[in-house]
Amino acid sequence: MAKVGCDIHERGALTLVTSLRDTGMEVIYTGRYQTPEAVAHIALTEDVDVIALSDHTGSLPIIAQDVLNELGKLDAAYIPIIAGGLLTPDDVRALEDMGVTGNFGPGTPMDVIIAHINTLVEP
Repeated sequence: MAKVGCDIHERGALTLVTSLRDTGMEVIYTGRYQTPEAVAHIALTEDVDVIALSDHTGSLPIIAQDVLNELGKLDAAYIPIIAGGLLTPDDVRALEDMGVTGNFGPGTPMDVIIAHINTLVEP
């Protein structure tokens, strides 16, 4: 779970972290104010199965593209990314076009997010 940039809104991210851990998933939370480079490096170093990006500033397409670019530099573009936060329909289309899936808005039930993550991760 990563928050890139200066978005201070982390209630959703922390709630998701707790819910994922409650289902038995191992979760690494980068905390706020991360850079795309740091997120990509952490993902590769920790051998994560999925990167979840959270943002409530309206910048998710930019953030996701920057993280994807950094993953590409590390030959780690195979790591799937999901996103959540404040999303417009245009944001969702842009994210899906770049391969970011999920794209969950506020109020998405946790079981929907967890089920989506489970489709991305091999048992």
